[in-house]
Amino acid sequence: MSLYSEYLQEIENRKGQGLHPKPIDGDALLSEIIAQIKETGHEHRTDSLNFFIYNTLPGTTSAAVVKAKFLKEIILGESVVAEITPTFAFELLSHMKGGPSVEVLLDLALSDNASVAKPAAEVLKTQVFLYEADTDRLKASYKAGNPIAKEILVSYSQAEFFTKLPEIDETIDVVTFIAGEGDISTDLLSPGHQSHSRADRELHGQCMSTPEAQAEIKALQVKHPEMQVMLIAEKGTMGVGSSRMSGVNNVALLAGKKASPYVPFINIAPIVAGTNGIAPIFLTTVDVTGGIGLDLKNWVKKVDANGNTVVDANGDAVLEEKYSVATGTVLTIDTKAKKLYNGNKELADISSAFTPQKVEFMRAGGSYAVTFGKKLQTFAAETLGVEPASVYAASKEISHEGQGLTAVEKIFNRNAVGVLSDAPLHAGSNVRVKINIVGSQDTTGPMTCQELEAMAASTISPIVDGAFQSGCHTASVWDSKAKANTPKLMSFMNTFGLITARDPKGVYPAMTDVIHKVLNDITVDDRAIIIGGDSHTRMSKGVAFGADSGTVAIALATGESAMPIPESVKVTFKGYMKKHMDFRDVVHATQAQMLKQFGGENVFQGRVIEVHIGTLLADQAFTFTDWTAEMKAKASICISQDDTLVASLELAKKRIQIMIDKGMENSAKTLTGLIALADKRIDEVKSGTTPALTPDANAKYFAEVVVDLDQIDEPMIADPDVNNDDVSKRYTHDVIRPISYYKDKPVDLGFVGSCMVHKGDMQIIAQMFRNMEAQGKEIKFNAPLVIAPPTYNIVDELKEEGDWALLEKYAGFQFNDKNPKAAARTKYENIMYLERPGCNLCMGNQEKAEPGDTVIATSTRLFQGRVVADTTEKKGESLLGSTPVVVLSTILGRFPTIEEYMAAVKGIKLTDFAPPLDAMTTAPVEFIPVSNI
Repeated sequence: MSLYSEYLQEIENRKGQGLHPKPIDGDALLSEIIAQIKETGHEHRTDSLNFFIYNTLPGTTSAAVVKAKFLKEIILGESVVAEITPTFAFELLSHMKGGPSVEVLLDLALSDNASVAKPAAEVLKTQVFLYEADTDRLKASYKAGNPIAKEILVSYSQAEFFTKLPEIDETIDVVTFIAGEGDISTDLLSPGHQSHSRADRELHGQCMSTPEAQAEIKALQVKHPEMQVMLIAEKGTMGVGSSRMSGVNNVALLAGKKASPYVPFINIAPIVAGTNGIAPIFLTTVDVTGGIGLDLKNWVKKVDANGNTVVDANGDAVLEEKYSVATGTVLTIDTKAKKLYNGNKELADISSAFTPQKVEFMRAGGSYAVTFGKKLQTFAAETLGVEPASVYAASKEISHEGQGLTAVEKIFNRNAVGVLSDAPLHAGSNVRVKINIVGSQDTTGPMTCQELEAMAASTISPIVDGAFQSGCHTASVWDSKAKANTPKLMSFMNTFGLITARDPKGVYPAMTDVIHKVLNDITVDDRAIIIGGDSHTRMSKGVAFGADSGTVAIALATGESAMPIPESVKVTFKGYMKKHMDFRDVVHATQAQMLKQFGGENVFQGRVIEVHIGTLLADQAFTFTDWTAEMKAKASICISQDDTLVASLELAKKRIQIMIDKGMENSAKTLTGLIALADKRIDEVKSGTTPALTPDANAKYFAEVVVDLDQIDEPMIADPDVNNDDVSKRYTHDVIRPISYYKDKPVDLGFVGSCMVHKGDMQIIAQMFRNMEAQGKEIKFNAPLVIAPPTYNIVDELKEEGDWALLEKYAGFQFNDKNPKAAARTKYENIMYLERPGCNLCMGNQEKAEPGDTVIATSTRLFQGRVVADTTEKKGESLLGSTPVVVLSTILGRFPTIEEYMAAVKGIKLTDFAPPLDAMTTAPVEFIPVSNI
């Protein structure tokens, strides 16, 4: 059977799912299609033409290579296709983004054939996705005296690819759709359990929200054909939780605009909104597509006659509606006045959505085009020896004389690119920064590959210190979906230049280590900037930002990212840890005490949490930084003491060396280079030339939170509060309760694992078992306990030290990498399951608890349906707590009393945390040149 026949069969199969033909990305199939186009009497010629023109993926796909070459043949007259004139061929090339299409355009523009050189040059002037191989050709031709090359460079230096684009519409009429009440997680927009289909955009689009919601949106579009539908999180924040380009893709596919008539299922410019705005990571993703994200502020806290906030019986602020955005309401966005209107009535100031930079993204069709455009303009101006035309909004450079720098301000100043000012920059500045470490995970990785292909990138930027592709999100089950997606992903990323968890050549064993743990290990500088394709990319060294698959792609391709310097909230500690408290309880108490100190306002949201943690190694401190994603913070930075930082870097070196020993090093010697960077940083700290990162004593913070450890005397539980009468208050991470609240509450399943645990958690479990053995107690489980260590390194270390053998002794199931599970569990026995390293239940895409279960977990997610689905009779609950609470709850089959808990952990050192005795700041300074930061 020919590839085309197989494609037709696939098309028939997709019709049964209500889907169109899958976009073509392979060269062999497209070559067969081209052969059918050339045969004028072929029975499939008409369909082949449509597939060639409208259904072939652009960029650097192998299909794009074949398409570009055939279009070149048509332009040169070597092939004649009546339906594709040379003029139309140039138009098709203009929509192919770069890579092979730019190569063809350069071949034509720089040739001696004047009839094709001029039109090729005109198309090239509109292109921005050029790489070194392309710009080198232009530069060489210009120096050789080629007038067309000079003409193109002059156009680039003036950024005509941007200036000739139409301005954004002055007014945009929208019709509202309430997508949900309360915070809307990206799980609603792109469910984790459907992650396998994300690269198939049309198929994945079917899983957004519910079929009923999609039908309602389509009905609104029919009723208001000239308007865009704006999706709204009523009484909440839009896009909290995971960083999902797929979520924005789905919204855009349903309610956005088509990016190109010749590229299937790529839509841009969605409009989304929330009462409390858009979550920071999601907002970045909206920018990638040139969309609009509005902070509506349509519900406000009710106040009494004295100006005091009115609270309900639970102590929560009562909200009252300032204006309605009920589904079907017609509103107008005035992009010039930056106001939201209902008719002539002004509803809200929305200027934050229309900064000069965001308007540029909207005009260019997304942030990628602006990033590449700026680089291209700079290159052209330098080649010509002229100043680049002042086209783009100037980088926002804010500096306050006499004001010190927070930790994140110091990191951004150190990594800033193209800054004009010699004065240090403060929060609010918008700059390009060098990215040191990049991480891609396996459920968004296929989309990152697509993004890299779309922007015509073929290899990792040489300025990136290290990058890793994980296999942790699909580690639980090696099923047909994983087998289809994972090897292809690993092969692409390995070739691109990343260190990959799975070796395409099979030299080293496949590893499913949790990506955040690996990134935490390969981050070897406390002044690094890290970008990762997951919201929990929050390292305890440097500053890390969870990002969508597209932002990961641009970081890999360019080694840079543009972003504002965020405000910071300083978190310090006072008092003393009680011996029976786990560090996880400190993490939860931080959230609870912050909300109490600020009257229910989450001052962490959208900001960097600068936590003065000092004495904890990076492994353990990660428990705090990891949780900051659930605090809705943009990022987190751990302020560490010198000796602690050195110890963390030594541990990182050891684990990187293990990766080398396993055969994971690449031809660029990336891992070896990271060890050298770690050695350099250790020398700087030990010599005193550059101590561990600390903020200045006179740095300015948005807020300061002091956590009183003396107040923490019971284990703290994060509760989804599934039965709260106010729907908007469910599934947030703001309900933190002491364990005594849950007296006698039954537990159906326990989970210890994911990125929130470290080696110490596994040791705690072993020590609890030893204590029970010594006390003559039977170790029997009255509820299933699932344990998933974060990394194989940890398993190996536990084996060497003897703790793993004790876990094996009481395990009713143990993972076997030689024979991994081929199907997810639907039922659990009352035993302990020792699962392979990876995300497991936390992801919810493979393993899940039984519907309606009450789960106690060390996980991070409280999303509805993530770890456990609902039944018609009972809502599933995923409550979050410390490792000892989880283990004891499964042994008892219920939540323990405080007395039972204290007896179970007696004599176990649960954490090494103690607040630093001295302030961890640098002496105030009046002025530091940027070069010395």
